[in-house]
Amino acid sequence: MKEEEQQPPVHHLLLHHHRRRVAALAGKKFTKHTVCFILLLLLSYSLGYISAPSHQYPNSSSPHSPSSFSQPRCINIPQSNQKNTSTPATADNNNNNDHYRFTTQCADPVPSKLVRQTILDRVFNGTSPYDDFPPEHASPLLRPRRIKGWGSTGAVFENLIRKVQPRTILEVGTFLGASAIHMAELARGLGLETQIVCLDDFRGWPGFRDRFGDIKMVNGDVLLLYQFMQNVVHEKASESVVFVPFSSGSGLEKLCEWGVFGDLIAVDAGHDFHSAWSDINRAYKLLTPGGVIFGHDYFTSADHNGVRRAVDLFARVNRLQIQIDGQHWVIHHSSSA
Repeated sequence: MKEEEQQPPVHHLLLHHHRRRVAALAGKKFTKHTVCFILLLLLSYSLGYISAPSHQYPNSSSPHSPSSFSQPRCINIPQSNQKNTSTPATADNNNNNDHYRFTTQCADPVPSKLVRQTILDRVFNGTSPYDDFPPEHASPLLRPRRIKGWGSTGAVFENLIRKVQPRTILEVGTFLGASAIHMAELARGLGLETQIVCLDDFRGWPGFRDRFGDIKMVNGDVLLLYQFMQNVVHEKASESVVFVPFSSGSGLEKLCEWGVFGDLIAVDAGHDFHSAWSDINRAYKLLTPGGVIFGHDYFTSADHNGVRRAVDLFARVNRLQIQIDGQHWVIHHSSSA
C-alpha cells in the first residue's frame, strides 16, 4: 500500500472526531447541564487515550495475535555436538532423545546365591512372605490351585533354560504364576539351583474379574497376590520363587539399584507399546553378559501398535537381532550376539 493511501491509526480518528464535535458546539450557548456534559465527555476521552496501548504491533504477527496461529511453524530443538555414549546412535535416534534414555545407574550385581536374601531384606524386612501362609482371613477365600497363563508352557522356556543354565531368572509380569512355576519345574528337572524373581503389582487390570470372578475381593483388595502365593506353595516352589509386589517400572528401577540381575529375563507385563518399550529397556539393563531376554505376544492383532513395535524398535536402536520361538521373541545380550 502506498504511503498516502494508508489509513491513520484508530486513536487519531477518534481524536479528530471529538475535535469536530467540540468545534460544532463552540458557537452555541450552553446551559449548565450542557457544560457538565461536555466536561464529562472530554474527561472520558482523556482517560481512554491515556490507558490505550502506546505501541503498535509490527506487520509480522505477534506471538499472541490471532494471525500467528494461521501458519504452521517449526520449533528447532538444539542438538548436542557431543556423542552421547549412553544412547545408541542410529537413524531412529538423534542421540539426545529422552525416549531412548534410561539412565538409572545400577549397582554392582549381587552374587546369585544372595539374590533371594536381598529381596527378602529389601522388601519383606528379612523374613519370608511364605511364613505362616495363608493368613486366617484369606484362607477360606483361596482355591487350592488356580494356575492360569497365556503361552506359559511354550517350548521356548525349556529351550532357553537348557541353553542359558540360569542361576537367576527375572520375570516381569506374573499374574497367577503359571510360567514362573513352569520354569521352576524345568530348572529343578535339569538339576539347576535357579532363583526366580517375579515382578508384578498383582492387581490385574480393570475388569479382569469379569473373566476371573473366582478371584475374591476383600474391601477392594483383590486377592490375586494371595492366589499366586497359594499356587506357588501348592507346587512346592516357594524356595525357588520369590516376588517383588510392585509395578514393573518402579520394581525394575529398584532391582537395578539393588544389583539384582538376571541370566534369563522374561517380559510379559503391559502389552501396549509404551509399557512394553519401558519394560524391555529397563529389563535389558539387568541382563547379565551372555544372558537372554524374551517375551510373549510378538504376534497379536495389535501388531506394530503393541509389543512387536516395541521389540522391533529396541532391537533396531541397539543393533540386536530378534529370534522367534513360537509366539515369543528372543534377544541375546549384545556380548553373546
